[in-house]
Amino acid sequence: MMKPITDLSPSEIRTVFTDIDGTLTTGDKISSETYESLWFLKKAGVQVVPVTGRPAGWCELIARQWPVHGVIGENGAFYFRHTSRGMERHFFASKEEQIHRAQKLQKIQEEVLASVNGSKVASDQFSRLFDLAIDFAEDVHPALDKKKIDQIVEIFEKHGATCKVSHIHVNGWFGDHEKGKACFYYAQKELALKSHDLIQAQCLYVGDSPNDEPLFERFKNSVGVANVVDYKEFMKTLPQFVTLAREGEGFVELTRILIGK
Repeated sequence: MMKPITDLSPSEIRTVFTDIDGTLTTGDKISSETYESLWFLKKAGVQVVPVTGRPAGWCELIARQWPVHGVIGENGAFYFRHTSRGMERHFFASKEEQIHRAQKLQKIQEEVLASVNGSKVASDQFSRLFDLAIDFAEDVHPALDKKKIDQIVEIFEKHGATCKVSHIHVNGWFGDHEKGKACFYYAQKELALKSHDLIQAQCLYVGDSPNDEPLFERFKNSVGVANVVDYKEFMKTLPQFVTLAREGEGFVELTRILIGK
């Protein structure tokens, strides 16, 4: 049972790990109010780390230009940080592994496009390094139904790939990386939080869809923006708290609670 966001105790929280699509965005855009919230958190001393299924090319820009501490991309395959020393990149797989996995993903892509009528490769696939994103609702009109989404998932899993369903894509990859592992590694390596209990007390995760479930499971302080309710049937673990507002407006609502506005 999700509690209202007003029940959240924000006093110890120093880092917000956040999904992007459907969490920071509203209608596929980041509003001025939501982007301003990132600056409010930074000025209040709360670190923000986006955690996204979006590709390395996007993460390069986010790390460099957004008011964030760093960014975790492609569902936990890597993280980027832009510091006074320049761009720092940490990958959870070697170049050789990347090439081998890309070859296997190519076979999956060919099968999905041949088998699932109306499916498309995501338009941002060209800037991905580690995963394959199949579009079912971003640039696909009309959006594919649940039966076709399930068919895409079955093809990924038949080939031994891990996959997660967001509100627009099915993302699939090979390897044991995932958002939860990447967040905890980041907290230990980049935020110097050594104790699991300390990480739980000082960090919060906010998201909106089934591919955020590993974070909802692992974080003591987990928040869903209101549109997470749309995906209840796809999820076993829901966030501890939920906002009243949907999408980016829900993130603004969370920010006000964290900084006491």
